[in-house]
Amino acid sequence: MIQESTVTFPTGVTEPEYELWGNDVDVDPTGIFEDLGEQDRAWWDKARTFALDEVRPIAHEYWEKADYPLHLVKLLGDADLLRDGQNLEGSTPMSAMAAGLVNMELHRADGSVGTIVGVQAGLAVRSILKCGNAEQIQQYAVPMIRGELPGAFALTEPTHGSDSVGLETRAIRVEGGYLVSGEKKWIGNGSIGGISVVWARDEQGNVRGLLVDQASEGYVGTTIVNKLSLRAIWQAHIRMDNVFVPDSMVLPGANSFKDTAGVLFATRLGVAWAAVGHATACYESAVQYAKQRVQFGRPLAASQIVQERLARMQSELATIQLLAVQSTRRDMAGKLTGPAASLAKYTATRTARSIAANARDLLGGNGILTNNRVARHFADMEALHTYEGTETVQALIMGRAITGHSAFA
Repeated sequence: MIQESTVTFPTGVTEPEYELWGNDVDVDPTGIFEDLGEQDRAWWDKARTFALDEVRPIAHEYWEKADYPLHLVKLLGDADLLRDGQNLEGSTPMSAMAAGLVNMELHRADGSVGTIVGVQAGLAVRSILKCGNAEQIQQYAVPMIRGELPGAFALTEPTHGSDSVGLETRAIRVEGGYLVSGEKKWIGNGSIGGISVVWARDEQGNVRGLLVDQASEGYVGTTIVNKLSLRAIWQAHIRMDNVFVPDSMVLPGANSFKDTAGVLFATRLGVAWAAVGHATACYESAVQYAKQRVQFGRPLAASQIVQERLARMQSELATIQLLAVQSTRRDMAGKLTGPAASLAKYTATRTARSIAANARDLLGGNGILTNNRVARHFADMEALHTYEGTETVQALIMGRAITGHSAFA
C-alpha cells in the first residue's frame, strides 16, 4: 500500500518585488519645507511630476546600458526645468530656493538626469549669461534653456582637476579670432554635438572663455567609457588642435580665472542640493525595504538595530536639508560667502555618502543590484562627492577662512 506523502514544501521561495520609491515615507522630519512659498512649491511639484512620469520608468535601463537619454534634454527644456535659477526676460521667475528644490528632486530620481541640468544650465548657460553679450545669449543660451542645443562646460584637464587654475589649454590670437589647442577631460555633453564653453589661456596668460562648436575642425570629443558612476550622462575627453574660434564666439566678460570661479561658486550650492536628493532617495528606499523585507519571521523594521540605523539616517538627512535651506536663504540675501558654500558642499556630499552606504548595507545582497535603486545612488554619490571641488579642496577653503592661513600648495 502506497502511503500518501506527508512532505510539505516551504513557502516564501519566491522573493517579492520591493517598492523602493517610498511615496509614503516622510522625508521632511523637521518640517523645513512646510513654509515654502507658493511659487517655489510649484517648481518643486513640477520637478517631482517630471521625475516620476519621465525619469522613473527609464532610469535603470539607461544607467545599466550607460546610454544617454537625450530625449529628456528636450523634455526638460519643454518643462522649463533647464534653468538652475536663471531668469530671462519673459520667463517665469525661478528663485534660488526653487532651483535647489528642482535640483534635489531630479537627483532624487536619478543622478545622471540631475547632472544634465547641472552641466547644461548650471555651468554652460550660466557662463554665457554671466560672461556673454546679448547676441550670444540669444543665439546660444536661449536654445540651451529650451533643450534645443546641448551645452558643455570645458574646464577640467587630464592633468588639472583640483588645480584647475593651472589649466594649460591655449588660445592664440589670430586674425578674426583665436586658435585653441589643448585637452579637456570629464566634460559632460562634450561629445554629443552642440557648444562647449572652453576655458583657455591667451598669450598674456589670462584665462578666457570661448564658445566652441563641437563640429569645428580640430575638435574631437571622445565619450569616456567604463564609468561606475553617472552612467546615463556622457562625459568626454576632448582634444583640440588649432580649433578656430571667431571673435563673435569669445565671451567678452570672461577675462580671468576669477570669472571662471564666479560660475563655479554659483553652482556649489546646487551640488549640496543634489546630495540632499540622493540622500532622500536612499533614506526612503531603506525605510520601504525595512518594512517589506521579512527575516526571522518579522519585518526588518521591527528590529532594534534597523530602527537605530534608520534613525541615524533620518538625523543625517535632516541635517543636510537644514543646511541646504539656510545656505540658500543666505545666498538669496547676498550673504553667502565662498567658505560657507564650501561648507554646504563638503557637509552635504560626505553626509549623503554616509546615508547611501548605510542604505546599501541595510538592503543586504539586494543593495548591490542596480535595479533596486539604492545601488545606483550609492555609485552616483561617488562622482558627486568629487566634482565641483573635492572634499579636500573644500576643506582647504574652509580651513583658510577658519585660520587665516592658506594651506594650498
